[in-house]
Amino acid sequence: MDLSTIAFVVLASVAAGGLAYVFLYPSLSGERRAEKRQAAVAARAPSQRIERAVRDASGRRDQVAQTLKEIEERRNSSKASLEDRLSQAGLGWTRSRFFIFSALFGLAAGLVVFVTTTNAIVAALVLFTGALGVPSWFVNYLIRRRIERFITELPNAMDVIVRGIRAGLPLGDCFREIASSAQEPLRTEFRMVSESQAMGVTLSEALEKLAKRVPVPEASFLATVITIQTKSGGNLSEALSNLSRVLRERKKMKGKIQAMSMEAKASAAIIASLPFIVAFMTYVSSPNYIELLWLTFTGKLVLAASAVWMMIGVLVMKKMINFDI
Repeated sequence: MDLSTIAFVVLASVAAGGLAYVFLYPSLSGERRAEKRQAAVAARAPSQRIERAVRDASGRRDQVAQTLKEIEERRNSSKASLEDRLSQAGLGWTRSRFFIFSALFGLAAGLVVFVTTTNAIVAALVLFTGALGVPSWFVNYLIRRRIERFITELPNAMDVIVRGIRAGLPLGDCFREIASSAQEPLRTEFRMVSESQAMGVTLSEALEKLAKRVPVPEASFLATVITIQTKSGGNLSEALSNLSRVLRERKKMKGKIQAMSMEAKASAAIIASLPFIVAFMTYVSSPNYIELLWLTFTGKLVLAASAVWMMIGVLVMKKMINFDI
């Protein structure tokens, strides 16, 4: 056998071995099965991640919905008592002290009217109004004024919380900072939240009490956002930043509505005051002409009917120019 034949046989053997290695070795060694398995796993991984993300999102939505339901049930389960209204007004009075003040005020007003007019019926009416109406109106006035100040300062307080959280401070430290540097009534309210936490009350319960003391949507929004974030997790600073922006937009929209409704309010005030002005000017110029309205039975009926219709008109105009936002 010559040298060329030997070389040909060697090259043919090497080529056959190479072809066998290329085509048979992956099947015999399991590499092809491994590649197929890796391809199958890689194909299933995106769908599994999507399904897991969907399950996580669905679970979080269910948790948020459950938390919102619990919050609404707690808020709707109890009505504001007299102690709650006094707390909302910023008064540290007890129920007995309020009743004593109301009784003394009504007695003083009734006594002054009786000494002035010597009319027992009018004095009794003034006593009843002074004891039951005026103190309640005064408490409602204090509540409205305190709530307006709270709503004005709340976005600034939330900005303090957002900056503190982004700087790495705990939420309790942010509350204590607001309790020491914010304007009233935020200072008092957040100090009560911090003191409640120091006494062992959870943050959610302390914020629920805050929303009860300040019964406005803004305080409820704050309590709801923080309660949900603490239970379900998430970016609290981003959520509070968005809430602060929403509250500022609500305040801006409320100012625009008030500015746009001022013309209607002025018109309503002018229309409501015209009958009294005309009656006074008529009485000054011709008293005998207008005295028939309260000296005769027919005139009294006309006055009563006019008062009813005028009251209806005033209520309709008030309904038309008042907006809830």
